[in-house]
Amino acid sequence: MTIRILAPHEAAKIAAGEVIERPASVVKELIENSLDAGATRISVEIREGGLALIRVADDGCSIEPGELRLAFERHATSKVAAEEDLWRIATLGFRGEALPSIAAAGEVELLARVAGNDVGARIRLRDGEIIEEGSGATAPGTTFTVRRLFSSQPARLKFLRAPGSESTQVSSVLVHYAMAYPEVRFELVVDGKPALQTNGSGRLIDAVAAVYGSEVASAAIEIDVPPANEGEAGVRGVVVEPRLHRSSRNYIGLYVNRRWVKNRALTFAVEEAYQGMLPVGRRPIAVLDLHIPPEDVDVNVHPTKAEVRLRREREVFGLLQRAVRRALTEQGTVPAATPSLWGGAHTQAPRPPLTLQAQPVQPPLPRPLPSHEPQGATAAPKVDRLPMLRPVGQVANLYVVAEGPEGVYLIDQHAAHERVLYERFLAAARASRPGLQPLLEPLTLELSAPHRALLGEHAVAFERLGFEIEHFGDAAYVVRGVPAAIAGGDLERHIAELLDRMGRDDVADAAAEPSHRVAASLACHAAVRAGMSMSDEEQRELLRQLEATESPRTCPHGRPTMVHLAADAIAREFRRR
Repeated sequence: MTIRILAPHEAAKIAAGEVIERPASVVKELIENSLDAGATRISVEIREGGLALIRVADDGCSIEPGELRLAFERHATSKVAAEEDLWRIATLGFRGEALPSIAAAGEVELLARVAGNDVGARIRLRDGEIIEEGSGATAPGTTFTVRRLFSSQPARLKFLRAPGSESTQVSSVLVHYAMAYPEVRFELVVDGKPALQTNGSGRLIDAVAAVYGSEVASAAIEIDVPPANEGEAGVRGVVVEPRLHRSSRNYIGLYVNRRWVKNRALTFAVEEAYQGMLPVGRRPIAVLDLHIPPEDVDVNVHPTKAEVRLRREREVFGLLQRAVRRALTEQGTVPAATPSLWGGAHTQAPRPPLTLQAQPVQPPLPRPLPSHEPQGATAAPKVDRLPMLRPVGQVANLYVVAEGPEGVYLIDQHAAHERVLYERFLAAARASRPGLQPLLEPLTLELSAPHRALLGEHAVAFERLGFEIEHFGDAAYVVRGVPAAIAGGDLERHIAELLDRMGRDDVADAAAEPSHRVAASLACHAAVRAGMSMSDEEQRELLRQLEATESPRTCPHGRPTMVHLAADAIAREFRRR
């Protein structure tokens, strides 16, 4: 095989792939440039998930007309003057790769006007090549527009999610930087509709309210721990009282010198600080910024700059954990733990020893067993049948033991009921007869920015599955009907938890059809819970319904619903064969 040097445009596309993975990557890089330019107002507009259009406008210091061409040269940067600067980086960007990488992935137009200049400068590029230069009328600042992202890279398009999912990813970027920079006014418009707006007051609590809602903001506890000595770390931000919690770690926002980072060790430190305060499987809400001397932080780990290495990670871990724990305990928010529901090594009630383990979940919903079969729903042809099973009993309120002609079955009650409900919801949606339960009194909800993005992304799927939800302005929504499976109880909590599940990476295949994804999350939320006692009749009904499903051996997320112990294998264990 002959070795050859890649053509410049080929090398540029490969390099762009390291930095620009999806539309959210473009938005992240451009927002970081705006923040480094000292912007006090940043507006982001996207269409079709960012594939058709991304426009980021700011009022920062902008770029001189004579430097516009240079800005699109690879490794051209105003933030690093010498090699030693790499070890004390105080800006968000520094590699000089963002603009050329974006230009290699789509059609780009940049309008830039430095304060004091009468007119702005304009440059257009396609596939990394300049196609037009000139002047243009624009307000002081920078407006960066990207159209037809990845249109010349069909292989990259195949790996992207649906436009709604990509919009959610973009919203996540704005959410995190809006809380890292509360003094900056952020605005996000998705397909012509306002999706997020902060007031730029400089108060973190105002940004938290804009992103997560007033309920979360009212339960926030401020943290401000300055460095004990010069050269040491400090932390500031807010943590939310344990009475409000989520099913996903996405609500733990961590920053290092105002840079949004992903660090498992630091996330674990926050969770450890909440030890014994949250129900098992639940996660805290926190926004925490670590102030660390730049020379102790290596941000040059990955082209996306999402990961950092800390020279004194153990010390920072301890500082973060102590600061969060102290804030929670001094506020008197530590609840009395209930052994059957709350986590912690010293509070969990002992269970009978089991070969398999299941994770307990939050307090139960009213059980839909036996359930209402959707009228007119037509069952699809069976692809995997179970034999007739007879329930023998329940083990540890987690598993149903059943006997069949082929041996013994140990059935995960939650996973099995998930499968039953999932197929029932989809059958009702296909038949356009969702099991909608109208509410006697409409429920008004205030949804956080991530929840609003998820609801907008899957609005049609929610409607098909039995939800009747109307946007009432800003963050307010009115719920007029819900699926019968979750009717009753605390509907506000049920809907919030369902949206939390939708936001988790492991909820369902991200490429799945939206109705399937919503149905999987709804089934997980409405299914009988681990730790719930089931009567003999309920066990029989669960098995009967599971036998009638298309794929009885796995839940909608691909986890097994049962373990089969064949009669021959049992006989061999007892040396009967």
